[in-house]
Amino acid sequence: MRRHAGHTDRQPGLGRACPAPDRSPVLSSAERPWPVVDGTFELGDVQVESGGVIRDAVLRWQAHGTLNPARDNVIVYPCSYTADHEDLAWLIGPDAVLDPTRWFIVVPDMFSNGLSSSAADDPAFPPLVTMADNVRAQQQLLISRFDVDRIAAAYGFSMGAGQAYHWAALFPEMVERAVVVCGSARTSVHNKVFLSGLLRTLEAAPEYAGNGRFTAEPKASLRAFAHIYAGWGLSQDFYRERLHETALGAPDLDTFLRTGWEDMFTPHRAANLYAQAMTWYAADISSNDRYGGDLARALEGITARVLLMPSATDLYFRVADNEAELAHLRHGELATIPSIWGHRAGNPNGIPEDLKFLATHVRAWLNA
Repeated sequence: MRRHAGHTDRQPGLGRACPAPDRSPVLSSAERPWPVVDGTFELGDVQVESGGVIRDAVLRWQAHGTLNPARDNVIVYPCSYTADHEDLAWLIGPDAVLDPTRWFIVVPDMFSNGLSSSAADDPAFPPLVTMADNVRAQQQLLISRFDVDRIAAAYGFSMGAGQAYHWAALFPEMVERAVVVCGSARTSVHNKVFLSGLLRTLEAAPEYAGNGRFTAEPKASLRAFAHIYAGWGLSQDFYRERLHETALGAPDLDTFLRTGWEDMFTPHRAANLYAQAMTWYAADISSNDRYGGDLARALEGITARVLLMPSATDLYFRVADNEAELAHLRHGELATIPSIWGHRAGNPNGIPEDLKFLATHVRAWLNA
């Protein structure tokens, strides 16, 4: 059965790129009243789809909760662009979106996020590592480290949502549910235009050495990169309502762009930003031998129950894209987040209205 949920009232949402004084605090591993384990999974040399090799590949991960005796309470929660497992931890808690007292939540760090094997640390890192490459490594982690052959859900936001979609398409026999928050099965042409702008901005830096590498960190280009991102990560409605001032407390737009965006991106290494943008650009659940580039066939091959949760004002992953996907899913539902905060509505740390909407629908989906 396929249903649409949501309403038209505007509700704010907040994401990692937009700090606010009332953001929920993230507890350290020692402070969390549920089991938390960090680890590093050694993969050896990993052959990737593009033909390159990640040498001596490692996958960092964090797990919350307890794996039950049946090993059937696993949720895999992949990372979004630039994020690591600690950035995602705010969403995990007994009263949060993912409950670690019920689920065993494994957060694998995406390649090139600075913790798992990353482009900035290896001159021979492949030019393209796909979402499928990431998900296959994550599957090895779950099988080898935890002896898991079935997962209760794949949950993700943004690039994490794309990986959740890949989980459901590549391993339909393993995945019972998928929750795709502000993501898509294939990166749209319009989304690629945005990513092309980011990549060309990095390539225009004097420090750019070609092939996604840099002789030094291109500070000026990273600031420009951040300003481009600020125009896409939040909606036109967000800026029209001047929420950067009224909701986030910035005295003016220039300050907001500097503290909310430049300060977030400039600490990241440019080679990693470039590599993950390439991963995002190439995302497509059908780009493999199993589906032969046929997106409809790939969607129809998913046996998991899929919850699609776009933001009403997302500029990357449009509601219309998810609606088109829904028509091909065997068991799908679409619940649009009614927010003017654009893409960031899918990661609403510190915004109670959007968080309530997200948590209510996700918990119901996991309980069904």
